[in-house]
Amino acid sequence: MPKTIGNPLSWTAAALGSAAGYATVVATPARDDAPPRVQRLTLADLRAALRNGWQDLAAMRSDVMFACMLYPLMGAVLLGLATQGSMTHLLFPVLSGFALVGPVAALGLYELSQRREAGLETSWASMFDVLRSPRFPRIVGLALFNAVIFMAWLLLADAIHAATLGPDRVQSLGALLAEAVSTPAGWVMIVVGTGIGFLLAAAVLAVSVVSFPLLLDRDVSLPVAVTTSVKVAMENPGVIAAWGAIVAGLLVVGILPALIGLVVVLPVLGHATWHLYRKAVA
Repeated sequence: MPKTIGNPLSWTAAALGSAAGYATVVATPARDDAPPRVQRLTLADLRAALRNGWQDLAAMRSDVMFACMLYPLMGAVLLGLATQGSMTHLLFPVLSGFALVGPVAALGLYELSQRREAGLETSWASMFDVLRSPRFPRIVGLALFNAVIFMAWLLLADAIHAATLGPDRVQSLGALLAEAVSTPAGWVMIVVGTGIGFLLAAAVLAVSVVSFPLLLDRDVSLPVAVTTSVKVAMENPGVIAAWGAIVAGLLVVGILPALIGLVVVLPVLGHATWHLYRKAVA
């Protein structure tokens, strides 16, 4: 039978299913598939998570900040690719995509927070202990979902640009900004692009807000981790929306100074996410 190429959603579902199946083989037989109990959150919990995240960074700053130099370097490479020739119009979608890939990038930070919480010795090398987790295949499956959403966002951004400003690609950032802010078509592009980006970011936030740290911390299946994360978002819509706004705002702060601010912002958010998970899941 000839092979066919499915659409991104079917491909993502197949990838998640394959990863979950593989995880069943390599995981320990004592896996607990009972959904964890989620708890009510308050804005005070967000403040406490951020405060604890900052304290984790202060306690491990040399190791964490050294390792997190990789993030602005990766961002610089992506921006360099996005500003080459006909890809300049993808500059802003690439920058906003940090919110979609952030939960994956913070995996090592969750590991450090977990070790510090348990009173274990930590170093930058401890970030790679996540690779030895028996749940790592499930974590990879969830990371694939985020990666597919990120790629779908870039494809949609490209299509929105073509539908509003036309198929011709601008050759400079200045020309792109001029078209975006001074023409009706540019305004439509901004409104539609922002709306679709918001919906994708909300979906990733609901699926990822506690699922990655939950998989790292407990022997649960991938579907249980995802449904638990979604349930946390549904039980605490206002608080999770506020958390998403905080994440977006801090990422903007980190990106503006030539991406260097990400060396501080991403560790704080990563560690804070671990502590928020501790508050959200009993």
